[in-house]
Parts: sequence; structure tokens; C-alpha cells
Amino acid sequence: MTQFQSGPPTRHSSFTWAVSAAFLLAVACSSYPPPPETRRDVVVDTIHGVEFPDPYRWLEDQESQQTRAWVDEQNAYAEEIVGQSPLRGRLRLRLEELMDVDDVGSPQRAGEFEYFTLRRKGEELPIIYRRPAPPKDMEQEVDPAGEYEVVIDPHPMSPGHTTRVSIRSLSRDGRLMIYDIRDGGADEVELRVRDLVTGTDLPEQYAWALYDAAAFNDNGSGFYYVRRSRQTGPRVYFHRIGTAASQDREIFGAGYGPTSFIRMSQVERGSYLLFTVQHGWARSEVWLQDVRNGRTTAIAADVDAHFNARYTDGEIFLTTDLAAPNYRIVAVNPTRPARGNWREVIPEADDVLQSYAVIDHRYYVTYLHNVSTKIKIFESDGTPAGEIPIPDYHTASIRAGDDGKAVLSLRSLLMPETEYELDLETGERELAKESEVPFAGDDYEVKQVWYTSKDGTIGPMYVVQRRGIELTGDHPTLLYGYGGFTSSLTPGFSATTAVWLEQGGVYAVATLRGGNEFGETWHRAGMLANKQNVFDDFIAAAEWLIDNGYTNPDRLAIRGVSNGGLLVGAAMTQRPDLFRAVLCGFPDLDMVRFYSFTETNNMPALLEYGDGSKPDQFEYLRLHSPYQNVRDGVHYPAVMLTSGDLDTRVSPLQARKMTARLQSATKSGLPVILHYDPKQGHAAGRGRPMSTAIDDTAMEITFLLSQLGVPTGN
Repeated sequence: MTQFQSGPPTRHSSFTWAVSAAFLLAVACSSYPPPPETRRDVVVDTIHGVEFPDPYRWLEDQESQQTRAWVDEQNAYAEEIVGQSPLRGRLRLRLEELMDVDDVGSPQRAGEFEYFTLRRKGEELPIIYRRPAPPKDMEQEVDPAGEYEVVIDPHPMSPGHTTRVSIRSLSRDGRLMIYDIRDGGADEVELRVRDLVTGTDLPEQYAWALYDAAAFNDNGSGFYYVRRSRQTGPRVYFHRIGTAASQDREIFGAGYGPTSFIRMSQVERGSYLLFTVQHGWARSEVWLQDVRNGRTTAIAADVDAHFNARYTDGEIFLTTDLAAPNYRIVAVNPTRPARGNWREVIPEADDVLQSYAVIDHRYYVTYLHNVSTKIKIFESDGTPAGEIPIPDYHTASIRAGDDGKAVLSLRSLLMPETEYELDLETGERELAKESEVPFAGDDYEVKQVWYTSKDGTIGPMYVVQRRGIELTGDHPTLLYGYGGFTSSLTPGFSATTAVWLEQGGVYAVATLRGGNEFGETWHRAGMLANKQNVFDDFIAAAEWLIDNGYTNPDRLAIRGVSNGGLLVGAAMTQRPDLFRAVLCGFPDLDMVRFYSFTETNNMPALLEYGDGSKPDQFEYLRLHSPYQNVRDGVHYPAVMLTSGDLDTRVSPLQARKMTARLQSATKSGLPVILHYDPKQGHAAGRGRPMSTAIDDTAMEITFLLSQLGVPTGN
């Protein structure tokens, strides 16, 4: 990892602090309406000998009349605080321009047709279409303005356009399609099978559940699916078309519990099934099953490592961190799978190996170098053969194209995804597909800076700002982070970033331990007993922005979603003096009792966070669990929490209770609000109609900007 520090901090001028003091005085003199009253009960938990008062336990009952009435009052209060200001109206119009653009899914060939999803500008949801298939081995872009045959239109399925459909699998002959139906933002879906000749559904209908995979076998006589139970864990089944679901045969998964996932793929035209068993985000296994006799062979099992498997030309290729924290690629002969027989194809490097593509018998390997993509080329025997030039601070991917060429995709914090046709012999590239998003990225610049965390660890942070900005220490600044589950925050465009910049703000993305930006060592340094490192990193990144003249605590907001919601919740409760506003989305907040939320589907997260039922893990969880660490009489920042009934991954009771707890505890006079949509959940990106996504984003940005002193126009 490259490590360096920027120049000395920029000192704040007396003018800056005068402005800051004036802003604080204005806040102190302002008056927000008080939140709705919330009933407090006498409830005390004793966990491993430690008492925890929980006066808002009654809000855990999601269906009670009292909880529903409370949610309605909170939504009304949130609207009262944010208000229908001219700023909110302008943001909504601008977000509509940035977000409501044509969206085309990748075409899938089956029989004589290609099937794809398409959401045209102005429509709420993607529709499943088909068109006659072009000649084989030839890519043909889908023209959003074209006329195509509608296969399934979800718009009539629900009055609020909250029901979506997605293609899961197509039989090779194009006769059948497995598709799913999602209600709102829930992870769970229904599975159905459609006869594409008659346009009607078959009796095969699988009720609302977690289906991690569903795919037809080679001849279309049946399909495999992975169903994950909250109680018993994942299992792989085979269903034969025309038979009852009760006759489905379990073919893999016995013995695995609810902290595991199973991924599945078919190889050799369905002769084999390749299973990857993921134990949370801690380790994984790989198994190969011969469909003809049911014999299952362990390729990699009982090893404390991660594996991503791909079957090519009779060998299984594993991308693994076994004996290689930055990952390497090895080949395994399935008839001789012992580790001593593995063949190393691409060795570990100084940078993290993310993925690879095989094009014309060469390996094009994608690495992450200081949170920016590099693509290196290797011959079939692993000999280095050059590199594809990638601009700094970009995320890139590559795939095979037509006529000996490749398709190179690039994106950055200032550029939506753009595709180039790449000549692999000459290196020349030609623009092939440009985004329709109307954003002038040239007006802004991206810098990468390095902050020093509490324990001396140095981490990178992207800072995006208008060109020529003066470091006055008074810019409205939004800091974003995640830090967990091996997730790498690589550069990517978002409408939130674009609008924030256009409003004169600075946008920062902190790379935190717990992700995979610097390999498995970086991940493990931010999980389980090391989770506090993630919060320390985030706080250090915020302090860097202040010390280097970008902002000050009265003009600094933080944002996080899911595990990022835990991040900002912990940062806020540990350093309430450091931030002016917090956006906390679909958050994990009660880490002490997380293990008891069995109504969710996220038990695998126990292997990342820790299990409060275990005394040793309870000891570190109680020290950073945000809900248990809210203190009465503290001056907390302004906070906006978001959640919804259909968050089946992160229990929404946490956002409800945290809202009540903060409203009661804070003495800052700043608002704590909850935006709660009964139809929303963790799969919000796949469960919201476009107009709702735009409205929600406008509300969130309005809240943050108004709290940082940007005039709303009221």
C-alpha cells in the first residue's frame, strides 16, 4: 500500500471562525417544533450481567396500532421539518434530469429471441421485452426508442408502482422463463415460470422467500434453485417441470446453517454443478457435483479463506486469498483436487486482485491500486504481457467484444459509466456508448488525500470539489463511508454527488478498514473485535477535512446506509461535537441485541459484526453499539433516519427506536426525524418507482443542506 501524508494543515482564518460562530448563534436562536411525544415503558434487559434500559421496546411491534400511529406522526413531523421549500423543488427537478434516463438491461439470448429489461425515461419501472436475436456472436445495442414486444409489464400490478419483475433464467430453447416478482424493497421474492409461446404462467409458482439462485437445466426439463431459510439456512433443490413442488429434490446444502449462503452455476452444458458456500463474509468453500451420479467433490473446504470459482476447459479456476491476502488465481483439476496439485496461474501482487476476463487466450486482470483500477495483461501461462492504460481515480472493467476487440467500461466520481471499443492489438480505443446523464464534470476536480487514524494507520480519501475552490474552512461538506463486508468503495458517479457539488458543496468518500480495498488484511482489521477501527478511521477522515481547511463541525454532514448506517450512528454517538447533520439510512444500530432479530434474513452478518449472545463478543459490541450509547443531555447533531416495513435484512425496529431515543436524549435543539415508507426495504434500488427514488433523494439532500446553512428560499 502506498502511504504518504499531505502538506501541513491549513489554519482557519479569524474570518472563518467568525462566520462559524455567527452560524452557531443563528442555530441557537432558531426554533424547531418539538417532535411528537413517544411513550416510555419500564423495560430493562440484563445481558451477561449488564443492565440495559429499553423504554421503547413497544416500537418493536411493527403491526400494532400504536406503532403505526407513531410512524404516521413521525412522517408528518419529518415533512414539517424539511418543508416544501423552493430548494427542495429545484433539487427535485435537477435530480429528475440526472436520474430519470433510459436504463437498458443486458440482453439474454434464448431460442430465436433476445430478452431484456428496459425502463424508458418518464416510466416508473423496467419492463421485460424481447426482440428477434441478432446473428450469433454479434452484439447489438438495444435502442431505447425502438419498438419491442412486451413480455411482462409490471406497472398494472400495483397501484403505487411498487411491484417489479426481473428475469432469472431462460431455457436454452427459449420456450420458458423463470422470473421473480418483488413487492417494494423486500429481499424476498416470488418465483414464477412463464410459457413464452403462450404468454401464460405455468402452475409452478414459488411463494415469497429468499431465492439466491434459479436456473433451468440444459434441456429445460426442470430447474435448480437455492432457497435460504432464516431458520435452517440455504439448500439447493431441483424441480422437474410439471410436478408438484412437494416432490422437489434437495441436492446440496444439508448441514449448513442460517449464517451461510450458497451460490450455484452449471458447467459442461449442465453435466456438473459448481457450488460456492459463503460463511458470512469470513470464509467460503467450493464443491463440484456430477449431475449424472450425484457425487459431490470438495474442491476447497474447511479452509480459512475466500474463494470465487469459475469452470473453464475442464479446470476450476479459483480467485482466492489463501496464503495471499491480496488474492491470486489458481487452477484445480477436479479429478485431483488436493491442494498440493493446484496450479498457480496468476500470483499475488502488491495490489488487490479483483477480477479477470479471458479474451483471445490472454488474462486481463483487474487490480485495485490505492482504490483506483489497473488492468494488467498476462499470457495463458501467466507471463506478464503489458497493461491497459486507465485514467487515475477511475473504476474500470473489460469484456470481450466483436472482431477481436474488447469493450472497456470506465466510470468515476465525475463521470457516469462510459464504454469504449478497444483494439487489443493497437491499444486504440473509440467511444462506443456515452451516458445520457447531463452533468458537466469538467467544472470539478477529484483529489485523493491520506488521513492518519487513531492507531497510526494511514488511509485514503477521495475529495471532490469545484475547481479553484478556496480552503476557507466553511464549505458545506458531505462525508460518506461504509467500511465492512469486504465491500470496496471504488470511484463511481451518483446523482447525490452531482447535486451536492452543484450546490457549492464538497463531497468526500473515506476508505475505511473492513472493506477489501487493500485485501483481506484490511478487511479483518475492521471486523468483529476490530470494528472500532472503522469508526476511528471515519472520525479521523472528518478531522482531516476540518484541519485542512475544507469545512468545520458546523458545516460537516455525514451519510451512511446499512452497515454505513451503523458507521454514522457510532460516529455520531462517539463524537457528537464533530458533525452538524447525519443521514442514517436503513441502519444497524442495536448491535447488542442484533442476534435476537430472527425475523430478518441477515444472520450471516453475525460472522462480521459479532454475536452478543457470546460473552466475549458482547464485551466489544456494547462499547460501540449506537442505540445503547445514546446519552441523555448530549448536544447531538441534526439526524435524519430512513427505513421501512419491508427491510427484511436490517430490522427497521432499530431505526424506529433510535429515533425515539435520540429525540428524548438530545439537548442541541436540532431536529431528529424519521422518514419511514412501509413499502421500502434494503432492496430499495430494486423496489422503488423512479418518482419515489427522486422524491426521497430530494428530501434527504434538502435536509442536509438546510442544516448546513444553505438557504432554502423559504
